[in-house]
Amino acid sequence: MRNRSESFSTLAIHHGYDPLENEGALTPPLHLTSTYAFETAEAGGEMFAGERPGHIYSRISNPTCDLLERRIAILEGAEAGLALASGMGAITATMWTLLEPGDEVILDKTLYGCTFSFMQHGLAKFGITVTHVDLTTPENLTAALSAKTKIVYFETPANPNMRLVDIRAVSEIAHAHGAYVVVDNTYATPYLTQPIKHGADIVLHSATKYLGGHGDVVAGLLAGSAELVSEIRLYGMKDMTGAVMAPFNAMLILRGLKTLELRMERHCSSAATVAEMLEQSSGVAKVWYPGLASFEQHDLAKRQMSQFGGMIAFELEGGMAAGRAMMNRLQLIARAVSLGDAETLIQHPASMTHSTYTAEERALHGISEGLVRLSIGLEGIDDVIYDLEQALPKPALHNAA
Repeated sequence: MRNRSESFSTLAIHHGYDPLENEGALTPPLHLTSTYAFETAEAGGEMFAGERPGHIYSRISNPTCDLLERRIAILEGAEAGLALASGMGAITATMWTLLEPGDEVILDKTLYGCTFSFMQHGLAKFGITVTHVDLTTPENLTAALSAKTKIVYFETPANPNMRLVDIRAVSEIAHAHGAYVVVDNTYATPYLTQPIKHGADIVLHSATKYLGGHGDVVAGLLAGSAELVSEIRLYGMKDMTGAVMAPFNAMLILRGLKTLELRMERHCSSAATVAEMLEQSSGVAKVWYPGLASFEQHDLAKRQMSQFGGMIAFELEGGMAAGRAMMNRLQLIARAVSLGDAETLIQHPASMTHSTYTAEERALHGISEGLVRLSIGLEGIDDVIYDLEQALPKPALHNAA
């Protein structure tokens, strides 16, 4: 079996670990240590100099985290991976490594609220030019690129309005200009989209979400070339942020990866059913889901995603007030932020995850005040549908004349 190409689930369960090399332990051991002993003083010096492989301190590397890093790399089709304390840790460590004062980062119009805040209100204070461009039309990037552009950054699908970006087209334009392409792949996971195979340089994840899958851990991951990942590890993570993943959290993400394929199959199939139901429901003004034929970028979704994910955005005809009233009537679905959990979660981006935007910024960046974000979980689909149907606005009844 090891001599042929292995499936996604096989790699997620077995890659990089041999029980027979670990006293027969089927589950990889958890290495709870801050430091490591060296065989000789010379060996320790060689490790610090980068002349010999090995672990020297768990702020830099740890055997449990190392296994997770190798697994995310193989699943993303990358040379190397890096485990960090959170998704924001992955983003900030990458940006502090690759950017210098005077550089420019081009961002898509729609970003997760904390990412937007870091870029717009954080990086900009340190001499970085932050430019937002509608990357759903790749030609817009050509017009926006400047001699200062160092990074092109986007999410696809985007949080929370499900916008897609053509990774291959944008990467070709950016690379021709000498810029890096960094993609947040949290919504899709490597099971649905592998940005590096479409030309991206670095792929990021909030591993808190689908990769962990159980809502019990906060973690981040990134993958890319061995050279770039090493730079981010030794500078952005080790020195600039200290955003180091705890070994116990790495163990939880490794556990989550084992069932990622199975969970994503259920998330995707259930979300498709819910999206179709919502689109046919009275009182629903608009549904955004890549698998719907009505989705403006459905053709791109079919080219770039193997399936269409577990996230749905929708808006009721009554706007924010109607959305809040509907959310408050839900009995099974939890009103909570985050996503990718076993539980179905619903939230209002404008007042929750994207409240770091001003109202004017949300309008400019395509996040309407009445938008509702729905993360479809693993419950029985009939139960999820029932809860939504009883909570959605009922059509007005008219008495016969």
